[in-house]
Amino acid sequence: MSSTSASPLHLAVALDGTGWHPASWREPAARPKELFTAAYWAALVAEAEHGLLDFVTFEDGLGLQSTRYDAPDGRTDQVRGRLDAVLTASRVAPLTRHIGLVPTVIATHTEPFHLSKAIATLDYVSSGRAGLRVQISGRPYEADHFGRRTLSPLTFAELRGPAGQAQVTELFDEAADYVEVIRRLWDSWEDDAEIRDVATGRFIDRDKLHYIDFEGGHFSVKGPSITPRPPQGQPLVTALAHQTVPYRLVARQADLGYVTPHDADDARRIVAEVRAEQEQAGRSAEPLHLFGDLVVFLDDDQAAAEDRRARLDELAGEPYVSDARTFAGTPAQLADLLQEFAEAGLTGFRLRPAVAAHDLPAVSRRLVPELQRRGAFRTAYEADTLRGLLGLARPANRYSAA
Repeated sequence: MSSTSASPLHLAVALDGTGWHPASWREPAARPKELFTAAYWAALVAEAEHGLLDFVTFEDGLGLQSTRYDAPDGRTDQVRGRLDAVLTASRVAPLTRHIGLVPTVIATHTEPFHLSKAIATLDYVSSGRAGLRVQISGRPYEADHFGRRTLSPLTFAELRGPAGQAQVTELFDEAADYVEVIRRLWDSWEDDAEIRDVATGRFIDRDKLHYIDFEGGHFSVKGPSITPRPPQGQPLVTALAHQTVPYRLVARQADLGYVTPHDADDARRIVAEVRAEQEQAGRSAEPLHLFGDLVVFLDDDQAAAEDRRARLDELAGEPYVSDARTFAGTPAQLADLLQEFAEAGLTGFRLRPAVAAHDLPAVSRRLVPELQRRGAFRTAYEADTLRGLLGLARPANRYSAA
């Protein structure tokens, strides 16, 4: 599924609090007092839908946000606290018509049965626009909230060593099983399992509900689900990946992976590695989108964008650093960069607005028209489901009789 600079791009935005810069909440337009209201999130998603974006993602976690990997940081000068991502997406869904809704779910410490029906419900509430972003948690202080397992306290540097990599690999293997269970549960009802025949008194055809009988190293799940098969059949499964172990999760289980290249050559290398892992997983014939993640500071003038970033850094007391490339410039410059990255094999992009109140409207009202002028982005929504927007077919049910 390659892309060229002339091919239409796919675009998503990642929503997190008041924006991805830690000082974003201090901007005059940021509305931090409304952060925990439904209206705040509905307005952000409506803005993204105004720009005809494919979908939005909602960040989530199992512990308070922290600048440290191994413990809460105790800071009081940054946004702390979140609403539940799945519930927020479900609340926003009836207020939108076309845009996909992709909440983050944490595979570690939660149960796939619960999440399968939560995302299936979101797919019903949104009439086929649901997805999920699967994430792991290796933080000991988050494990302490559940008391079911102990995770070794590791610094960020130790994570890169043998012990850290072994722990990370185990958590990603668990996440792969987690997604497999969810996918099987979504298929555990055949599409026509519900008869709803008042005359005969038959509501369901019990022969079309299936035990999934999953037995793995991390889960033993009998099934079937209690929720009928979602409208999309399989809602979109996505994951963020920075290195080989998470690339493998994307290749094995995802419909879409987010990657973090810092230049076009880096993008080519990452795409080649993920495609090789996809082939190794026996999925080379299946479509798999790869989106590049970028943090964006967007203004009409490059100097204004760079000055705004510098001012926010000063408020934060330190320069902002990210796992993803950080872009500060104009919509036209960003459009150039996106098209350059697309030539390296990326099929779309997930933009992280540095300040949601400023940079999200800049994406929807300035970047999108620029891409449209270049013939590189849609001018109207062309499908009713998230899979449809991404050119993904509705999959057959694995349990249906041939």
